[in-house]
Amino acid sequence: MTDAHRTHDDADAEIDEPSTDHLDSVEDGCGCTEIWEHMSEEREGASND
Repeated sequence: MTDAHRTHDDADAEIDEPSTDHLDSVEDGCGCTEIWEHMSEEREGASND
């Protein structure tokens, strides 16, 4: 198999995935509104510091 036909392995997949650390305190299964509220609160807290 040539490099042109090489598929992503697990190491490549980890590199391609974006960081989700900023969502660690959001509960699993929450919806868009909860995520939006959480992100807004985080931004407000950062701007007040």
